[in-house]
Amino acid sequence: MEYNKDFMRSAISLSIQSVKSGGGPFGALIVKDGQIVAAGTNRVTKDNDPTAHAEIVAIRTAAQQLGTFNLSGCELYTSCEPCPMCLAAIYWSHLDKIYYGNTKEDAKNIGFDDSFIYEEIALKPEDRKLKSEHVMPYEAKVAFHDWERKEDKIEY
Repeated sequence: MEYNKDFMRSAISLSIQSVKSGGGPFGALIVKDGQIVAAGTNRVTKDNDPTAHAEIVAIRTAAQQLGTFNLSGCELYTSCEPCPMCLAAIYWSHLDKIYYGNTKEDAKNIGFDDSFIYEEIALKPEDRKLKSEHVMPYEAKVAFHDWERKEDKIEY
């Protein structure tokens, strides 16, 4: 399927408006069946929420609007190639396709450098800069065992 230039222009316009209103330079739209379901802009500093990236805001809004956590059948139009957090959320939400304007290299050039996250993810937990420790695995597994046995669980 070919991308829709109007949707892409709208995502880019959202990013420009976000800068003007004190947000970060990112905008995103979720589209289903040729209709905009949700829009989002970067609200990290406005909301004091490090997860409030444009794509995440749009995904949260779309899920609420559609009444589902599974956004299959939807596409994302975003002003910039998604960061690792947003890319993970895109996969978890089952979006069908991503259209983006700026690249992660473009973002890096203006101070939004995620390359260290990609590098850290590839490392073993004990080799990462952010220290973590595996503790209480037997107690933690209780919920996992309960989940495995649960007959009315909703898979995602």
